[in-house]
Amino acid sequence: MSVPRGEPPPRPVPEPAPEPEPRSAPPPPTGTFFDKAAYVVAPGTAVIGLLYYFGSVYTDSYYAGFGVPSADLQLSVQAYLAKGPDAVFGPVWFLLVCGLVVLLVLGRIGHVLARSGNELRRRAVSRWFLAVGILMVLLGFPLYFGEASLLLPASWWGTRIVPSFVVALGATLAFFAVQQRLQRSAENQERHDETADRMWSAGGALLIGLLALSLFFGMTRYVDMQGGSHAWDEIQGGHEGSLPVVVYSRIPIVHHADGIKHEDMGIGKGPYRHQYRGFRLLVKSPSRFYLVTHASRVMGYPLAVVLPDNDTVRVELTSPVS
Repeated sequence: MSVPRGEPPPRPVPEPAPEPEPRSAPPPPTGTFFDKAAYVVAPGTAVIGLLYYFGSVYTDSYYAGFGVPSADLQLSVQAYLAKGPDAVFGPVWFLLVCGLVVLLVLGRIGHVLARSGNELRRRAVSRWFLAVGILMVLLGFPLYFGEASLLLPASWWGTRIVPSFVVALGATLAFFAVQQRLQRSAENQERHDETADRMWSAGGALLIGLLALSLFFGMTRYVDMQGGSHAWDEIQGGHEGSLPVVVYSRIPIVHHADGIKHEDMGIGKGPYRHQYRGFRLLVKSPSRFYLVTHASRVMGYPLAVVLPDNDTVRVELTSPVS
């Protein structure tokens, strides 16, 4: 092809650059072994801590029923942990059943209110739940720190734990109302207010904390009462579950326990000439024996005889099966 004189030759058209190949999305980060273990260790640590706490509360209350300070026993961590499941199994089972019932009822109510045409009813129910929940919380708190309730007799064992569960139920109803308010705000974009939603969300978080603290407080009181109640049952039952022991002493033992038989076997029986039958072993510490009498039901009050674990006495364990 000829080019006319005086005109520059045409520039070659560059070839289009090839399109870059799309980069594949980076693979999701895989957690390390320690990250995965944290999902198991963290909840397990919390459970162990709660079992230790409730076990210590139960143990302190149980031995306080016999007048024995648990600090003198020097119990191990494993001993406290072993007491925890027995102390909390009953109330945890009860709370799980009650929680399931409450969640099913509130879930059904929320499903009905979410239908179209129930906007006014939904708003009225939310306000009613919020008012009732806050009222229950405010009425339950003054009863937290009193031994008697305004509506329940002081002699009933549940009087001390009912206020905490009233507060927990009130916090649950108020939290349900808050969730309904946030859901209604998310559906209505025209009247959506982020600042108000953040405040409502913060209030819901506080209600969750109040619910957890109320349940924890109620569980603590229940475990404390359970320990004292079991101690009293042991006293009334004559300590049938405790191990019978025979005590041999170099010198006479001064005590005020009923039902104990003393026999002076004479010098010919060796240095441990004084024999005492009728004691039962309550607990053994590194340096002491804490003994109770099988006749505690006759005495009507708790009494523990403390003997040193040294060369002045010898304690012989016997079988409880006659």
